[in-house]
Amino acid sequence: MTTLHTPSNAQRAQTRLRDMILSGELAAGTDHLESELAEKLSMSRTPVREACVMLESRGLLSVRPRKGVRILPVSPADMEEIYDILTELETLAARKAAEDRPPESALENLSQAIKDMDRALLAEDRDTWARADHRFHRELMRLGANRRAMDIFEMMSDQVARARLTTLYMRPAPDRSNADHHAVLEAIRDGDAERAAARHRDHRQYAKAMLLGLLKKHRLSLL
Repeated sequence: MTTLHTPSNAQRAQTRLRDMILSGELAAGTDHLESELAEKLSMSRTPVREACVMLESRGLLSVRPRKGVRILPVSPADMEEIYDILTELETLAARKAAEDRPPESALENLSQAIKDMDRALLAEDRDTWARADHRFHRELMRLGANRRAMDIFEMMSDQVARARLTTLYMRPAPDRSNADHHAVLEAIRDGDAERAAARHRDHRQYAKAMLLGLLKKHRLSLL
C-alpha cells in the first residue's frame, strides 16, 4: 500500500509564504517580523522560521537576526543574469535528454505539460498556462539528469516566476512559446541533440528579450 507523505508545518509555511511573495501580498522591499508572519499563517514561529531559511536559499527573502525578514526585490539586471544562467542549464538539459533518447513513457510529463499549455492558450487562461509552462521547464531539467544543475534551477525558478506573473498579462499571447516547446519535445523524441539544444536556446533568449523589454516599457525597475 502506498504511504502518502504529509507535508510538515515548515513545508506548509514555505509553500504559503512563497505564494504570498509571488502574488505580491508580501511585496518586494517590505520588512516583516517572524511573529507577524506566524500570525498570518496561524502557525507558531518555529516552522515559520524554518520556512524563511528555506526561502532565503531560493533568493526570495533575507533573514536578519533580531530584525525579522526582508522580501528581496529583483531588478531587470538580476533577471538578465538569471535568464543567462537558466538558458545554459536548460539548453544542456535539452541536449542531454535528446542524447539519451528516453522512451515515450519517460516523456509523458513533458508532453502533458505542453498539452495543458495548448488548452490554456485556447481558453485564454494565462494563469494555468504559466503553471504548465513552469512544469515543462522543470521536467526538462529533470530529464537532463544533472542533480547540481537542478538545484540551481530550483533556486532561481521562483525569481523567474515572480517576473513572469508580473508581466503575464502584458505580454502577447504565448503562441511562439508553445510552438517552441513542441519543437523541443520532437527533437528529443528524434534523438537530435543539436536541434533540441538550438531550439531551446532560441526559446529562452526570445523569452529573455521579451521580458526585459516589458520591464523597460512599463518602467518596472524592481519586482
